[in-house]
Amino acid sequence: MIVGSPSLETLFEQLGLDSSEDAIQEFIHTHQLSENVKLGDAPFWTSGQSQFLKEKWHGDDEWAPIIDQLNTELHSDSMPKVSS
Repeated sequence: MIVGSPSLETLFEQLGLDSSEDAIQEFIHTHQLSENVKLGDAPFWTSGQSQFLKEKWHGDDEWAPIIDQLNTELHSDSMPKVSS
């Protein structure tokens, strides 16, 4: 059971992944998704991880904002770049 407000670190712990800051950044860097791939349907999740993400995100529970953050980070390469 995770105590306190969810964070990327606690989300990664819940998913059974390395939750160190370096590991999270490496995961995000190496698991970028194209814009047409939904977070919960990404091929790198186990069925349990996928189910957790879908249920908690679409159930709009306390995990939803942090899962939304992960979704944004994993789709960052597919986002249009804004030139200055």
